[in-house]
Amino acid sequence: MPLTDTAIRNTKPTDKPYKMQDEKGMYLLVTPSGSKYFRYNYRFNGKRKTLALGTYPVTTLKEARDKRDTAKRQIEGGIDPNENKKAIKQSRAENAANSFEVIAREWYERNMTDKSEDHKKRAMGLFNRDIFPYIGSKPIVDIKPIELLNVRPIEKRAVETAHRALQICGQVFRYAVATGRVDRDITPDLRGSLKQAKAGVFAAITDPKQVGELLRSIDSYTGSFVVKSALQLAPLIFVRPGELRQAEWEHIDLDAKEWRYLVTKTNTQHIVPLSKQAIEILTQIKPLTGNGRFVFPSARTPNGSRAMSDVALLAAMRRMGITKEEMTVHGFRAMARTILDEVLGFRPDFIEHQLAHTVKDPNGRSYNRTAHLSERHKMMQHWSDYLDSLKNGAQVIPFTKAV
Repeated sequence: MPLTDTAIRNTKPTDKPYKMQDEKGMYLLVTPSGSKYFRYNYRFNGKRKTLALGTYPVTTLKEARDKRDTAKRQIEGGIDPNENKKAIKQSRAENAANSFEVIAREWYERNMTDKSEDHKKRAMGLFNRDIFPYIGSKPIVDIKPIELLNVRPIEKRAVETAHRALQICGQVFRYAVATGRVDRDITPDLRGSLKQAKAGVFAAITDPKQVGELLRSIDSYTGSFVVKSALQLAPLIFVRPGELRQAEWEHIDLDAKEWRYLVTKTNTQHIVPLSKQAIEILTQIKPLTGNGRFVFPSARTPNGSRAMSDVALLAAMRRMGITKEEMTVHGFRAMARTILDEVLGFRPDFIEHQLAHTVKDPNGRSYNRTAHLSERHKMMQHWSDYLDSLKNGAQVIPFTKAV
């Protein structure tokens, strides 16, 4: 009699394995441990063979019979079901070894070792969040240009991120070309398919009245003291966000009122004069973080061995109700550049030096890091005093620049 689900379900194990016949060569093997295996006996080229069809109840009776019928058709077509099964398994293993995710992780290990922890974290986050879920399991040789556009939903979140995703996919494809896994990089085929990003534009508050409101919001922040201190210092020194987060105590001289460090973006030394307000913030936080490496350590490493996360300051601003369309952490630089020039009337070359931008003299030579240092000390103190006046609600009087 053919097997039924009820009969299989009620079957009990014995001291020895035994078979329950179904039909057309299929049977159920019941082991002393209680496991139940579907099997199919067949003959191929005169030899008796057995094909495993699955384990009950993961494989149902109907599914086992369907597999048996498929095997019978293969035999009739001159194909050995067992050999076919092995070939499929091997093919899957080969495809997995050459999947986009496997190759991408290999590229990551070979090419990201000398990058900063933040850079590596952003790259892997982009892979895990926006790329691997769409094309990670697919053999890289089978990926078509149109399939890469599956990452296009990123555009709705951030156009710049979508472009970075396509760029990093191109790096993986070029690595696959170099290692013989694929013939060419297909990402150039998608040139122009993504919306154009607005290069170099960061939201910034530059209206003095709104600046005062922003500073008061920062002072009222009730979150982490380390995060609050970083936010209070950011407008006073207007360095790049990554430089602020990774500030190290050994580079800060409170007596000389200076912070000296290497600007990694331009590989140049930079000096940030520290106003008395900046010194006060650093003095207050030093008992908490001064025994570690970083001024603003990660909340997960209180010993100061890791810098604050790249999203900590931005997240704090969002919790204060400041949207990304209003202000970014990078926006403190635009705030300072605009107001120092248009309102306070400082020389543009002083401002550009303090922003660590490349500044040329009339002969085409770049000024060194100590250029106009005394004047920049005065400018930074004036800037901090001015921000205090805005925060305290002083009347804003525009400065008329001398021609």
